[in-house]
Amino acid sequence: MTLAAPQQTADLERKIDALSEQVAFLAQEAKLNRQRRQRWEDLQNDVMPIASEAMVVVSDELDALDVDVSDLAALLRRLVKVAPVLERALGQVEMYSELGQDIMPLGSEAFEFAVERLSDLGEKGYFTFAQGAMDVADRVVTGFTEDDVTALGDNVVLILQTIKEMTQPEIMAALHRMIEAVQLQQTHIAQESTEPPSFFQILKQMRDPEVRRGIARGLNTLRAVSEVETAQVKSTNNTSGGNN
Repeated sequence: MTLAAPQQTADLERKIDALSEQVAFLAQEAKLNRQRRQRWEDLQNDVMPIASEAMVVVSDELDALDVDVSDLAALLRRLVKVAPVLERALGQVEMYSELGQDIMPLGSEAFEFAVERLSDLGEKGYFTFAQGAMDVADRVVTGFTEDDVTALGDNVVLILQTIKEMTQPEIMAALHRMIEAVQLQQTHIAQESTEPPSFFQILKQMRDPEVRRGIARGLNTLRAVSEVETAQVKSTNNTSGGNN
């Protein structure tokens, strides 16, 4: 009996300690619950006047707008239904926003490159040339009448054929020689006297082989032009006679 009494006392003390801990825990929970209720009551006391005023304002606005409550409820239901769609749309907007943030540096670099390129073109005179070309185009447009444009359209094939023939190597070489001859002649004109040459001076120049060769070439050119014109007249006459 003497040994059992201390053991029972120790067990009783442990139970009392556990019970005390439980009582302390319950007391703490009760205190926290009281604090929560108090905060909730304080929040209600603070929010309820504001909510009441907000409801009054909303009610007044709805009355002023003549909005039916059933329509508003239907709108709310539709918003709830399309909420997933709106969420996906907002996700796409965020994605495009992030993409725009990534592209902005590239756009800035491209803009700077374009500005530098335009600056280089301006320094080289491209814009001045374009302005001059526009002035030339204006003069061409204002200098031609409607009849001139119609005639140009009728003869555009002949003009293109003429340009095609002029681009042949032998024609370009002949034109280049003619330009050189004109430039050389301008030099001679600048050096000759103001008095016209006499008849004997001209006869003296006829002894120069180059002068005689030039006269012969000129006569040959005139002969070729005459032959071409004669052939065209005959072709036109034959065509007119055939039609008759």
